[in-house]
Amino acid sequence: MLNHPIGRLRIIAFIEGMSYLVLLAIAMPLKYFLDIPQAVKIVGSLHGLLFVLYVLAVIHVTFAHRWTVLKVLFAMLAAFIPFGNFVLDSRLLKNSR
Repeated sequence: MLNHPIGRLRIIAFIEGMSYLVLLAIAMPLKYFLDIPQAVKIVGSLHGLLFVLYVLAVIHVTFAHRWTVLKVLFAMLAAFIPFGNFVLDSRLLKNSR
């Protein structure tokens, strides 16, 4: 799975999607309801790094598999919607079979 660009994208997308959910569901409530801003600082920084890796993985797959502009836009949009990366993963898995 790690030897293939789509396999790497699926793994990075899953981890990035999980970090986004942790940021929204855990770190943000800790910051705003319990006044613990460090949670967002730590999780947000990690999520930012994972997002950069995600973008690089999308770029790699775009050139390796000659993705259309529509596929690239869908992959980038998926990163901004909660659970979007998991929808992307299911589509990538379905298309790889």
